[in-house]
Formats: sequence, structure tokens, C-alpha cells
Amino acid sequence: MNLVETLASGQPDAWPAARFEAAVDRAAEALRARGTRVLATLFDNGIAWLVADAGAARAGVVHVPLPGFFTRGQLQHALAAAGVDTLWTFPAAAAGFPGAPSEPLRFDPGAEPISALRLPAVPVAMPAGTAKVTFTSGTTGTPKGVCLGQAAMDRVAQAIGEATAALDITRHLSVLPFAVLLENIAGVLAPRRRQATCIAVPLASVGLHGSSRFDPAQLQAAVESWQPHSLILLPQMLRAWTMWLRATGRRAPASLRLVAVGGAAVGAPLLQSARELGIPAYEGYGLSEGASVQTLNLPGADRPGSTGRPLPHARLRIAADGEIEVTGSAFLGYLGSEAPLPDWWPSGDLGTIDAQGFLHVQGRKKQVLITAYGRNVSPEWVETALQSAAVGGLPPIAQAVVFGDGRPALSAVLWPLRADLPDAVLQAAVDAANAGLPDYARVRRWVRARAAFDTDTGLATANGRPQRAAIEQLHRDALVADPLPSTFITEPISP
Repeated sequence: MNLVETLASGQPDAWPAARFEAAVDRAAEALRARGTRVLATLFDNGIAWLVADAGAARAGVVHVPLPGFFTRGQLQHALAAAGVDTLWTFPAAAAGFPGAPSEPLRFDPGAEPISALRLPAVPVAMPAGTAKVTFTSGTTGTPKGVCLGQAAMDRVAQAIGEATAALDITRHLSVLPFAVLLENIAGVLAPRRRQATCIAVPLASVGLHGSSRFDPAQLQAAVESWQPHSLILLPQMLRAWTMWLRATGRRAPASLRLVAVGGAAVGAPLLQSARELGIPAYEGYGLSEGASVQTLNLPGADRPGSTGRPLPHARLRIAADGEIEVTGSAFLGYLGSEAPLPDWWPSGDLGTIDAQGFLHVQGRKKQVLITAYGRNVSPEWVETALQSAAVGGLPPIAQAVVFGDGRPALSAVLWPLRADLPDAVLQAAVDAANAGLPDYARVRRWVRARAAFDTDTGLATANGRPQRAAIEQLHRDALVADPLPSTFITEPISP
């Protein structure tokens, strides 16, 4: 794999395969010499993360990548839960952890030195064969450790390479954090297997700040500068980039061949808008317990509104209650749990598989609402419709959260694309979304959000999922009371 990163001067630094492999050997030797069992890393995207990840695999050491957007409490939880005995990070971050640093490590003469801290860890039992522990932040904000074997991760990386071979992708720009499993597998391991160039630059230089702030203008500049063939984005990032391009009259650079989008529902209207502006966006689906990507739409095998067909490594089926079950690249277990794993893993998502084999995800099983009239409604379905509804060519709703369990009709909390958008524009978007929904799934009442859905406000988890209970509590008075300013009734409800 060839690598490119940016130096502090802003100039590119090329890492041919031989230079990278030599650095990985030195990293593996450092881990063996210190008797490391479980290594955690806390780095921005860059060569240090890539060398540490490959070095841990070569040394047979468990790697625990820590996302930079985790709170201090989440970081401490992850370190303790995984029994981490060694932490690699940059000196500026090392002071916040209870460990004595060794001499600074430098795996290449041109690389920035890193701090290696020996932590006072209590060993933790893990499933045999664990190579990596990825922590995902659920709705409670407490990270859950998913133990993965190298063989499962390699199967997914190999399958991604096989599925995208016809696109001849030789330059990938990482826009999501390496510590996020999706980027780790599809943006690092898959390019390594096909000897592609991985462009590893600080996240701020591609517009991502923390877990929930994104600047599409910075992404556009980075793509114009680096001319990659592929990117991986979250739906909210794709929406913001698409709207920015439309508002500025710009187009995405022609170098792009695949922009994979996952992590939440995307919606066919957003995909169409993105493609009209030169973004070759294709939706996929995956889960940490399946070592990331399971299905993906691709040129020539594309059904917007679905999440694509299974990749070569994956098999999917739908259980009697509508839950998606997967097999083919299963994880080894959760940290702290000895429960045996079934042959088919229940994803927690509801969906269908159509006659052509495309998966259609309908939302989380545990979040299904049952209205007072006994109708089952997936809130993600309605939220996607709201966020996709265009007014004057642009979808004005950036984020939506829908409620209605036990109530006669659905209500929603909406965060607009721009603060200056009038209520009438949001109402028009709600009307447009409702026109395409059955009566029982239409939003009758909505209110503007009183704060953004992000970690700073406590209204989203570290990985961007809305904290539904907190959002409902903050807006409860407006959602259940008589209409107030910025609270709208859209239509009468009848049984």
C-alpha cells in the first residue's frame, strides 16, 4: 500500500510500501519488547494510526482504536473494559492519562514521535482470536466493546475489493476517523489489499470537527486538492455537501468514482440530488458485529432507497418478525459477556429483501412506535422522508426526530438546514413528506429544535445518533400542549 499524509508545513509526505513496512516492523518490535498484550491508540487520522494498527496485527497484539470524539469518561471506560496495558498517543494528549511514558517512540526518521504510556491495567478475558476491539456508542452513550478476529475483518476487506474491482479505485481519501470501524475496514484494510494509495490527512482538513461539526467547503477543497477516486461519508455529511454544492453552483471533482454512504438511512432523493452534482453516492449497510459492511449499491447494481445487495462474504435473511439476520463475518463476542453467539446474528434492524436481492432497511426494531390506533411505524422511515423533502430544490430539514408511541398521531422535532429558514419553508417540507406517506405515518405536529442534535448539547451520541429520550424531554411541552409559536398542526386526525 502506498500512503500519503500531510506534514505540519502542509506539504504532502509520500510513504511507499517499503517505507511503511519498515515502520510497521519497528512498531511491532516495540510492542513485543514491552510485552504489550492490549494496545490502545488515540490519534487523529495520519501515518501514526496506520503504522500502529498494522504493527499491532503483526505483533499479535489486540488493538483498541479510541475515537478522538469520545468523552473523557468514555475513554476511561474503554481502557478499563478492554484491560488496556499500553496507550500510544501524541505527547500533547498523554498528560491526561494515568501512565508513565517511556522514551518517545519514532518509527521513521520523518515521522512525529509518539508517547507510549504503560497503564495500570487489570487483564480482561477476551474471546480467543481477538485482534481488535471496536467500541460503539449506543443511545446511553456508554461504549460497548465488540471483539473482532482478523480473519473476519480480512474477509470483509477482500469482499469490498472484489465488489469494487471494476471501478479501478487506486486513491482513497479517508474522511471518517480511522478509529470508526467502517473507515478502518473499507478505507484502510481494503485499500491495503488492492495496493491502492491511502490519503491520510487530519480530519479537520477534510471538514470534520469532533463528531458532529462538518464543513462541506473544506471537504470540497480537499477533494479538489487530492483528486481521490473514493470516499466514505455519513448521510448528514453527504446532505451538507450536496446542499453546499447546489447553493454555490459548484460540482464535485470528476476524479470521484465511488462515494459510499452508510451509518443511517440516506433516502433516494438525496442520492439523486448528490449524483446530479457529480457525487457518485451509493448507499450501503453494515454493523460492527458483522465486521462492518454487509451490503452495498454499486454502479450497475443499484437501487436507490435500498442499501444494496450482499457483498461476496455476507449472507442475509429476514426473521419471522422482520428482523435482519446476518452471517459470514461474525464477531467473536462482546467484552464482558460469555453468551454463546448464534450462527445468524440478529442485527436489531428491521427490513426486507426484494426479488432482486436488494436489502431495504426500515429502522431499528427497538424504536418501532405503536400509535394509539395500533399502527406500527418505524421513526427512521418518517425521518428520512422529512429530511429528503425538497422545497425550491433544496431539502430544508437537516435533522428530524419523530415521536408518537401510544399517541393518536406522530409528532417531530426538526432542526433546519439554516437558522434563518422561516417556519413556512419547514411546513412546506413537512407537507411534501406527508404527501408520500400513508395517513398513519404522517407528522401532525412539529416543533423547531431548541438546540442542535450533537454531543455538546447532549442530544446525540458520540457517533451522531440522536438521543431520543433527551430530545423528547426537552420539547415535551411543545409536543403535547396546544399549538404554540413554532408548533404546527398539519391536518386533522381521524380514527
